[in-house]
Amino acid sequence: MVEALSPGLYIVAGPIGNLSDLSPRAADILCRADVVAVEDSRVSARLLRHAGSDRPMLPYHDHSDEAVRARLVARMEGEAVALLSDAGTPLISDPGYKLVRDARAAGRAVTTIPGPCAAVAALTVSGLPTDRFLFMGFLPAKAKARGDALAEVAGLRASLVFYESGPRLSASLSDMVLALGDREACVAREITKLHEEARTGMLSDLARHYADAPPKGEIVVVVGPPGETPAATEADADALLVAALGRLSVGKAASEVAKATGLDRRTLYARALEIRAISSRMETSGGSEIAATIKEGQ
Repeated sequence: MVEALSPGLYIVAGPIGNLSDLSPRAADILCRADVVAVEDSRVSARLLRHAGSDRPMLPYHDHSDEAVRARLVARMEGEAVALLSDAGTPLISDPGYKLVRDARAAGRAVTTIPGPCAAVAALTVSGLPTDRFLFMGFLPAKAKARGDALAEVAGLRASLVFYESGPRLSASLSDMVLALGDREACVAREITKLHEEARTGMLSDLARHYADAPPKGEIVVVVGPPGETPAATEADADALLVAALGRLSVGKAASEVAKATGLDRRTLYARALEIRAISSRMETSGGSEIAATIKEGQ
């Protein structure tokens, strides 16, 4: 006799393409749950058959209302409810977080059965930095909103991970060039499937490549972090100090420029004193002469 599962919510990660990636534990949960909440029963039925499960399915997706969610939470008091997305880990760019939130609020047990995730899988094959990354999901469909979303993360020193569709891929890559600058990137397509592909290159090159041949299938775009900012020169520091001294004391101006450039504060403080002295001597000569004098190091 199969041992019954404890009541509660079970978040089950399924394959993102290759059915062999379904873990033994995930298959066991799908076989023993009282009911399986799914996005699309036609998609999930194939996975349940592969797992050897005959458990009943109930729809739970983006358009499910609060009443559907409330009924599922109520069932969790005495039954095991498995949550399964169409592919990969539920809640990652899929419906589900509200169900988890309400289940916890009702005191239901919540258990996760980890497994495949397209975002992480693409990151691992991209060859781009993985120490810091931000998952952005799908970008907005309209160019203006897409550009605004990209601008918000342009300065973030981390790899960026996006989901995208084939018809919009080239336009999105072009917008990334405009908003983020031309960076190293990877377009991973059909991960774990027969026609898996990971194409790397600069964003501009990838945009041109896919403009003529929009790809099919599930797509993940990974964009590397911005390049290192060139080290500030003495001329850069002087220009910043001149501007800062127009509104701040010598100490505060040195601190502000040190923070902006990474240069030594004590060195900047000494230089700020020199600039202040030059400015005092030349205050009747005009700004251009002051700037020239500073440039000459007098």
